[in-house]
Amino acid sequence: MEHKQKLLSILPLVVLLSCFSEKGQDLTKYVNPFIGTGGHGHTYPGVAVPHGMVQLSPDTRTNGWDACSGYHYVDSTLIGFSHTHLSGTGIGDLGDILFLPYTGEPKLVVQYKHDSDKLVVETDDSRFGSSFSHDDETAFPGYYAVYLKDYGVKAELTASLHAGFHRYTFPSSKNAKLFIDLTRTIHSRRLVDSEIKALSDTEIQGYKQIQGWAPNRYVFFYARFSEPFTFVPEGNSKAFLKFNSSNKKKQVLAKVGISFVDCAGAKNNLDTEITDWNFDKICNDARQAWNKELSKIDIKTNDAKNRKIFYTALYHTALEPIISSDVDGRYRTMDNQIAQDSSYTNYSVFSLWDTFRALHPLNTIISPSENQAMIRSLIRKSDEGGLLPMWELISNYTGCMIGYHAISVIADSYMKGQQDFDVEKAYLACKKSSSYDTVNVSPTIDREILKDKLMPMSKYYKNTLGYIPADKENQSVAKGLEYAYNDWLIAQLAKALNKDEDYCRYIDLSKNYRNYYDKSTGFMRGKLSDGSWRTPFSPVRSEHNMDDYCEGNAWQWTWFVPQDVEGLAALMGGHEAFISKLDSLFSVSSKLEGDNVSADISGMIGQYAHGNEPSHQTIHLYNVVGQPHKTQELVDEVLRTLYFDDPNGLSGNEDCGQMSAWYILNSMGFYSYCPGIPYYSIGRPLFDEVNIRLENGKTFTIRAINNSEANKYVKSVRLNGKELNVLFFSHKDLMDGGTLELTMTPKSPKGDLECERP
Repeated sequence: MEHKQKLLSILPLVVLLSCFSEKGQDLTKYVNPFIGTGGHGHTYPGVAVPHGMVQLSPDTRTNGWDACSGYHYVDSTLIGFSHTHLSGTGIGDLGDILFLPYTGEPKLVVQYKHDSDKLVVETDDSRFGSSFSHDDETAFPGYYAVYLKDYGVKAELTASLHAGFHRYTFPSSKNAKLFIDLTRTIHSRRLVDSEIKALSDTEIQGYKQIQGWAPNRYVFFYARFSEPFTFVPEGNSKAFLKFNSSNKKKQVLAKVGISFVDCAGAKNNLDTEITDWNFDKICNDARQAWNKELSKIDIKTNDAKNRKIFYTALYHTALEPIISSDVDGRYRTMDNQIAQDSSYTNYSVFSLWDTFRALHPLNTIISPSENQAMIRSLIRKSDEGGLLPMWELISNYTGCMIGYHAISVIADSYMKGQQDFDVEKAYLACKKSSSYDTVNVSPTIDREILKDKLMPMSKYYKNTLGYIPADKENQSVAKGLEYAYNDWLIAQLAKALNKDEDYCRYIDLSKNYRNYYDKSTGFMRGKLSDGSWRTPFSPVRSEHNMDDYCEGNAWQWTWFVPQDVEGLAALMGGHEAFISKLDSLFSVSSKLEGDNVSADISGMIGQYAHGNEPSHQTIHLYNVVGQPHKTQELVDEVLRTLYFDDPNGLSGNEDCGQMSAWYILNSMGFYSYCPGIPYYSIGRPLFDEVNIRLENGKTFTIRAINNSEANKYVKSVRLNGKELNVLFFSHKDLMDGGTLELTMTPKSPKGDLECERP
């Protein structure tokens, strides 16, 4: 309590006033940046503006799975504040340019790695740092503050698009110092090269080249300080700054520009965006940027907790992808060249295996111009590197995850009439990526990164067997199902572009999902080169080195045929058999079997795993086969039991906005269960009214009549006053504006509404 009082006593009144006294509704007060920082959410609580290059945040750990964002809520020590972070990923990287303010001598703190929220194992990797308490922590969009107990220093952070801004309040009668570390990276990557140097007694700059998840990554910085310092370097990668002594409380401000191009770019980014020493103004600018973003959707509800979950989710959906080009239009290409194009915005951090499912479909509604800019960036990356990326990180192919889901983002936008990109070039990029032959890859890119992930698909899936043999390639079932969906998308593009031969080829390939279905067990299953099923088989077996699924099991993956639900139902013996099997998914034991049970399989309802992406479309399949009340029941259960206003508020990794985007769409009352189909499936609206403010100036309203926790079923649907007999509406209906009116009831209608998509 003493430290909390200290923190509050030194909070400048001007910050509180400047950040909360603007006219109009302040939606940032409904955002809790700590949601997802506990459990396995892997979010960070620090500062960024929407899609900002800089994510300035405290770091508490670098090792272990729950260090992916650099911060975990169970920790009580921190090692400093770094300028780049990933939100909710399952692999760690970034955490660049670490600053630690201190007094006296820097103290060592023990780092931690994850076992669980209740069991934290010490490692022998100690770093300089400080203890802290969550009682002394404050965070809202655009502002973060913490009191460093070991030094009596209050640290405050804010940011612009390309720069971080620090304000440190040091105690009296002690020397004010700062430790800067370029060696430290989340998940301890290999430092290839680095440099840090003083340009004057108020300026420093430096860079680092890292090999890690991103195989060849560069980051540059330029920093300017409000007080002169004595510069004490420690090799090329670390430095200590000592500021002038004072017997009074001393405030030191630091402005830090970041660039992926060079130090000159970092300086220009800083000088363009933060022109003076007004920390409170930059804080307020960041808050206003977030209010603009959050105001795209207005909800009406008396449930304060759900309001906070909603706006925090909306906040998380706008953190990534990030803008990775400098203010002068320069950026680093996929083949490690420096290009300049002021008419183009380069984006980075594309977690496409996750975000194609809900984040990008959400963007087609609330941020279509930005979504199309992201597509233009994906197309250019294909030009530069030879292929559309699977998981792109700071202009690097990572070869991470499966499928080629850039195609989903492109096709979904195209089918919704959002086509502000070179369609022919996009189509050719999709075709090229569907074969993923590394002959297409730029010679400056290490093919070894991509070879094992990509090459076997062409050999087996496209040309010979029609399936990927489980004895030849890992994750064969999951890959084959995702390739079938991706090829269906190419077929839709081909049909729209009058490419009849391509359409026939790709629509045939899209049916290869049938080759994985085993009627004797009722599951999608690994098949060997000789056509026999892999044995032994268990549908609940967890993943291991030679499993046939990706971050899931047969129960979860059997349903990934969103493009052809009727075809899947036919394989299973018709609608009744399909429904019975789907019912079992949500009712069988959630117990998993096998060694090395994957932490990705989480958020369980039976064998449905909401904590990971392969399950995210499954609940809405009931709508397609005439069981809408079950979609409504399950959406309600997920919204109410698997999302919380709490650090452990997510049932799995946030995954760059995907987990939150699912919540946003479903809490509004609908979902895009199959991107590429320009229709939305109606579920269970959580709020009394939602107003989506569209870019075209129109508003689409979803109004739930007789809405309550008990009234979770949809009795009737009216669109712009006209009664609908289906539980789907089109993207065009939404973008034209109007009102979708859902009358809610506590009793299941069970068949009162038809469910075939119009």
